[in-house]
Amino acid sequence: MHYPFMPRSRLTLLTGLLGIWLTLTGNSYANTAEPTLVIGDQARILRSLLETSGVLQGIPYHLRWANFQGAAPLFEAQRADAVDTSYAGDLPVIQALAGGVKLTIILTETGTGKGNAIIVPADSPLKSIRDLKGRQVVVSSAAGSISQNLLYLALQQAGLSRQDAPIRFVLPTDASAAFSSGQIGAWATFDPYLAVAEENGARKLTDASHLTPSFSFLTATTASLDSPAKRQAIRDFARRVLRARVWAIRHPALYAQSYAQLSQLPYRTAQLITSRAPSGSRSVNASDIASLQATADRFYGYGILPEKVHVSEHAAPDFLR
Repeated sequence: MHYPFMPRSRLTLLTGLLGIWLTLTGNSYANTAEPTLVIGDQARILRSLLETSGVLQGIPYHLRWANFQGAAPLFEAQRADAVDTSYAGDLPVIQALAGGVKLTIILTETGTGKGNAIIVPADSPLKSIRDLKGRQVVVSSAAGSISQNLLYLALQQAGLSRQDAPIRFVLPTDASAAFSSGQIGAWATFDPYLAVAEENGARKLTDASHLTPSFSFLTATTASLDSPAKRQAIRDFARRVLRARVWAIRHPALYAQSYAQLSQLPYRTAQLITSRAPSGSRSVNASDIASLQATADRFYGYGILPEKVHVSEHAAPDFLR
């Protein structure tokens, strides 16, 4: 089954560019006996957390980062075994599984949902979700994004149907430029693109904080887990993510400063982003799986997922033990 995120021609280009990116930004090592993990990241959120916290000191393997602007290209890279792990929200993980990407969910991060919202320009006549009836909403980044999930839940709560607000999918960097120039009237997006828009005057209609549990998941590529050396390295890396999240909660100013430097965003914007980053990490548990399954069943019922997803078959609650 072809994964709906990206055409094969773009996947080929992506894989080639990813190889160039890693060659340019990865470290060179004299000792090649140790495994090398390629960590898939979105907007450098995970990298800033782990590097600033200091938890990567003394790692017994090599590490390279592959940065993506959204979950769609990240999961295409995972499909191609170009990354060993990915970091994404709930619906993108479900969409990837439904599209045949071979991955295992190994860690859950919980958040407030305030970093995923539907916004309009400051001077927009739109005041509520009900005002979206008959209006096109741009959703980032692609079909199966957390923003699509948010929009559908918001429409349902407002007494509207999914058909009442037509969707156009646009990758977040392109959507950000279009929103800034007044070409988009309503945009469902996520941090860091959300925070940048808010700092430039965008107004929230709603966010995910009161509509749906906010989860991010660390997943591992099946082929990587089949390698004993990489499996051990991935387990160690995931445990370091747990420690890094604890550090971030205790040192919010340092975390924001690091993210500002790495992302080249103003400190105030970085502070807004990191203040609503996940507030905890844990092993995947039964409650997480049940929540993911409910979302998967809902989108299968919409006719959006090509096949039913059985989440428990792709989760490893005991992985970190």
